[in-house]
Amino acid sequence: MKHLDWTPWGWLGRQLRRQFLTGLLAVVPLSITIVVLVWTFNVIDNFLQPLIKPIMGRSLPGVGFGITIVAIYLVGVIASNVLGKRLISYGESLLAKVPVVRPLYLGVKQLMDSFSPSGKNGFIQTVLLEFPRKGIWTIGFITKESSAQAGETQLNIFVPNAPNPMSGFLQIMGESEVIRTNISVENALRMVVSAGIVTPQEVSDRLSGRMGGE
Repeated sequence: MKHLDWTPWGWLGRQLRRQFLTGLLAVVPLSITIVVLVWTFNVIDNFLQPLIKPIMGRSLPGVGFGITIVAIYLVGVIASNVLGKRLISYGESLLAKVPVVRPLYLGVKQLMDSFSPSGKNGFIQTVLLEFPRKGIWTIGFITKESSAQAGETQLNIFVPNAPNPMSGFLQIMGESEVIRTNISVENALRMVVSAGIVTPQEVSDRLSGRMGGE
């Protein structure tokens, strides 16, 4: 007979591993973003400071940061017009042909599109669901709907972590287990990023109606 570890130390070890992995999933995407931005700041600073110092007579701190922010903004502007979309589409087609880069790039692109209000492959609808256990409500996004043999619609739901929505959990639930809302993805993400400080009124209204009907 297989021996199960029900000792307090075994339970504590499992809890620590679970919480550590949850924290890791929340920290890694944010850390990668920060590392990439800091690296970009430093590269631009190291390139421009030798050019600026002879003109200004001294170094000018923050140049890399400022130029990076402006560059990101300009990319957004360019990507919003027809010519920019064509250029980006051409670049994407080139990346999609590289065997090693293709799966990584397409996966990241689809994830980023999901967080875009105008993304064609974005979240279908904002919902409320009981997670991680019954009685605790959280916000989630439907990513796919499918009909089950039993007749009830099955929903793939992404539950984002707060305040970093780039990581989270995937739940597969029945239609009856969630509350559909009219909250836009943008407003729902504001709630997640603000850790609930900014909360749409519909959240309270929906939960009050659900709990009042039970």
